[in-house]
Amino acid sequence: MAALSGKVAIITGASSGIGAAVARNLAEAGVRLVLSARRRERLEALAGELPQAATLAGDIADPEMGPRLFALAQERWGGCDIVVNNAGELVVGTIEGIDLEAMAHMLEVNVTATFRMAYLAARQFRAQGHGHLVNTSSVLGSKVRLTAGAYSGSKHAIEALGEALRLELAGTRIKVTAIEPGLVMTELHEGLAVHPREQFGIRQALAAEDVARAVRFALEQPDHVLVAKLMILAADQSL
Repeated sequence: MAALSGKVAIITGASSGIGAAVARNLAEAGVRLVLSARRRERLEALAGELPQAATLAGDIADPEMGPRLFALAQERWGGCDIVVNNAGELVVGTIEGIDLEAMAHMLEVNVTATFRMAYLAARQFRAQGHGHLVNTSSVLGSKVRLTAGAYSGSKHAIEALGEALRLELAGTRIKVTAIEPGLVMTELHEGLAVHPREQFGIRQALAAEDVARAVRFALEQPDHVLVAKLMILAADQSL
């Protein structure tokens, strides 16, 4: 396994759920962190738990957030080796019922902001000759389910971009990984009329820590090994 101690990771969407779990897991491996999310208090509370973590609160949809995160990584830790491109939203609904403005904002976060961070990471890594980009996709990045077409489409877009970047960067020391979680018990599903766990009869959904272990597994592979895609599902999740 490749050693992660001393490396620097930017994690977006880090104040809760998968992002927070990845931050804790990588901190245990000795990774120095730059954490980003909208909720300043939650972000700073998390950073207070960790030995080497800088924070930048703000909306990842702001075009200035990406450059500011890379500048902070350079200022505090001397650079960036890993980007966990994790910030995301979930909006679902029927044709008549979906909130179109909420859907549009989800696409701004899940697609536009995620693409922007991915290209900034790829440029940074190409300039320095190494790096690892991890995009948080979803099982719905390769599937579709009823009422979730817009969300699924945003994750399909992430999969397409990640594969294109992987092809462009093949043969370099830059890796691109898509993490594809199934149902994870996080705040993402709060407010839904029916929780997916009940909707699909899943007895035990994933915990955020399960996904964090998968991220670390991908990052710890030796230089000649790339985990291009990694789908993690609850054992009884059929979709």
